[in-house]
Amino acid sequence: MPMRARIRALEIELIKGDITEMTTDAIVNAANERLAHGGGVAGAISRKGGPIIQQESDEWVKTHGPVRTGTAAITNAGKLKTKKVIHAVGPIMGSGDEDHKLKNATTSALELAAKHSLTSIAFPAISTGIFGYPVDRCSKNMLEAVQAFAAKPGSLSKVVFCLWDDVALAAFTKELSLIEPFGSTLN
Repeated sequence: MPMRARIRALEIELIKGDITEMTTDAIVNAANERLAHGGGVAGAISRKGGPIIQQESDEWVKTHGPVRTGTAAITNAGKLKTKKVIHAVGPIMGSGDEDHKLKNATTSALELAAKHSLTSIAFPAISTGIFGYPVDRCSKNMLEAVQAFAAKPGSLSKVVFCLWDDVALAAFTKELSLIEPFGSTLN
């Protein structure tokens, strides 16, 4: 059973599942700066969504340059059930200032979703795969970024953390249970 919380007008939901199956308006890809979607979450999203995702990513990089760590870019979703893919570049463990970079990547993805008038978004545990970022720190920093974002008015009404395994789900569940801002409820 998913865990849900409300922070002001923003519903937060934690589920264990496959992010490529999400029907939220956008899903977040844990990307690298070149938007080369070869493995991990990025590879799964690109394979399932079809070549248009990589083609649009390549065009974005060609036009704008690499996506800096802590920022995000947006493409269409190809054959996925979602409308858009937001490619958020999280930190590589050991690169320095990782917590700040992860919060910025999360916030950048949220802001892109709002800018495109999307109402719902699903995140994976950014940077916890090949980038080596600890899942407990990831849950804390991503949820803090969502909590800060919830203070701003906007189109987003739902944020889902679609987590691949029980370890990540447990870390996010523990961290979400510690958040008690004005207007929050847990169930």
